[in-house]
Amino acid sequence: MRLKLFFASLFLFVGIAAHTQQETTQPEKPKQHLIQFSGMLLTDDGGRLRPVPYATVYLPDKNRGTYSDYRGFFTIVVEKGDKVRFKCIGLETVTITVPDTLTQDQYSVVQLMTQDTINLPELVIFPWPSKEHFKIEFLKMDVTPELQRRAAENLANEYLAEARKNPDMVPHSGRESANFYLRQQAREYVYIGQVPPMNIFSPLAWGQFFKAWKDGKFKKQSTGKDD
Repeated sequence: MRLKLFFASLFLFVGIAAHTQQETTQPEKPKQHLIQFSGMLLTDDGGRLRPVPYATVYLPDKNRGTYSDYRGFFTIVVEKGDKVRFKCIGLETVTITVPDTLTQDQYSVVQLMTQDTINLPELVIFPWPSKEHFKIEFLKMDVTPELQRRAAENLANEYLAEARKNPDMVPHSGRESANFYLRQQAREYVYIGQVPPMNIFSPLAWGQFFKAWKDGKFKKQSTGKDD
């Protein structure tokens, strides 16, 4: 019995010693020095500083980033020596490097972004000499049968009535598409990093639901066919 205990203790001692030696011989992993990088983005607007909202703040070497909020404030986790790039339409792109001599885990800056001048090609618009000249040129237009057919279809009463019921039939203009995109983008920025609220908790949505219920919009409509 004593011999068994001796060998068991010997094996346990040898295993602990081997494990300890293995840990001491393994190279230590380099420690990552993570830094909370925060700041404000400002630009000159007629002699006054104003915030730069919804500017892109990203790390080009690591393909990740964030956005500044409507007050121009941003925050992102970086490492020492990382390059941070600030980009916004109408402003010059700025790239800075996080100092590698930081001793704290927080770093703040106030970054000034300057206006970016964009030169567009010159466009000269010449008016018609007179209304009579415009009338002559308009009457000389060669309207093909295909254009006449399309105009007749677009102005038909049936098509106009259907277009009033279904707005998606009429293509959106560039201004309408841009406004829709900007509204959608602003809605996403408001709830960035968090779950957007659900309409089930909205009193306004419940009010609209009860009103539609009272108006009978949820009743099954008869299709005119026998069940």
